[in-house]
Amino acid sequence: MVPIPTFEVERWMDEYEMTPGVLNTAETCAASVSLDELAALAGNKSNSNPVDTSMSLVYGAIRGTADLRAKVASLLGQSSLGNNNLLGADDVLITQGAIAANFQVLFTLLRPGDHVISVYPTYQQLYCVPESIGAEVSLWKLQEHNGFVPDISELEGLIKPNTKMIIINNPNNPTGVTIPGKVLKKIASISRARNLVLFADEVYRPLYHDLFQEDADLPPSAVALDYDNVVVTGSMSKAYAMAGIRIGWVASKNKEIIGALASSRDYTTISVSRIDDQIANYALSDAIRLPLLKRNVELARKNLDLLGDFVDRYGHILSWVKPNAGTTAFIKIAHNGVPVDEETFCKDLISKTKVFFVPGRRCFGDGQDFAGFIRVGYVCHTEVLEEALALLGPYLEKTFP
Repeated sequence: MVPIPTFEVERWMDEYEMTPGVLNTAETCAASVSLDELAALAGNKSNSNPVDTSMSLVYGAIRGTADLRAKVASLLGQSSLGNNNLLGADDVLITQGAIAANFQVLFTLLRPGDHVISVYPTYQQLYCVPESIGAEVSLWKLQEHNGFVPDISELEGLIKPNTKMIIINNPNNPTGVTIPGKVLKKIASISRARNLVLFADEVYRPLYHDLFQEDADLPPSAVALDYDNVVVTGSMSKAYAMAGIRIGWVASKNKEIIGALASSRDYTTISVSRIDDQIANYALSDAIRLPLLKRNVELARKNLDLLGDFVDRYGHILSWVKPNAGTTAFIKIAHNGVPVDEETFCKDLISKTKVFFVPGRRCFGDGQDFAGFIRVGYVCHTEVLEEALALLGPYLEKTFP
């Protein structure tokens, strides 16, 4: 394997997020919930105890319990709210978070000499792990002028004879932009024509901000497209506000892919915690899942309005493509038309105000791309965002008069 580079966004988070008094507007999960809050969301419709405390703490179901895998399968069909029969429990493997699912997919399906196309910017794992395996990676660059939606015409030009996999991230981290359904279908069509694996990191799905609007035009999960060589990953962390239970999944209609992933995982985690599996199964029950998603979508919409008003107020310094999904926004800071040194900005900001952001070039670029960009995690508790923006405004006025 090729030496893998530092995972910059995770190092950055680890270095600063525990700063005493930090206002964490860098976190990418919807504001986390407790077990008591889950039970309250269910009201009288659910058992208030999500864990069977009498169970033996053995390894448990190696692929995840059938109940949990069936619930995940029901989430991944044509409707973002689930209730479909396109997938079954045997098409799903439960993992320790989406990060483990992503690694397992890349480690299992790629070989040295393979060629991979990855959207960019995205989570660094998705292109650095293939490089560490010895695969060649081409970056499918998302353009601000195109609203950070992938350009299909550029994809055609990136494909090579040894291309093995196309990697997408939907909704996207860090931009918060959704790949529309019609674009997804074109990507699947191109993949099908060349027998490529289409791998979609869907860790922010289904946190679409118009999820509960009747006229919403929501993209399907990629695994629901008319192509079997699709692999998707997701987790309880982002849209479901439960990062602490470390439950994720990988799903595919291709039985050989799921079998290969289950086999290779024997060398890593074997299974997930029985307790975590039970809590996830509880949270995805009919009594809790929709109220939990409504809570998180409402929080995202409310906080995005606050952030949008702030960006408008400081429009002479700030610009963005407004997110329509997920928990993150990618905001550009430029003074007199010149992008700021965003890493210096972020360090100075946290030292003087305790407001915490992520610098774009260090954590999502190659040193040149995304100058002046910061990632903001705005689906924290509203009072945290309000306090952060109240401090950020005077800081901007003083720093960029």
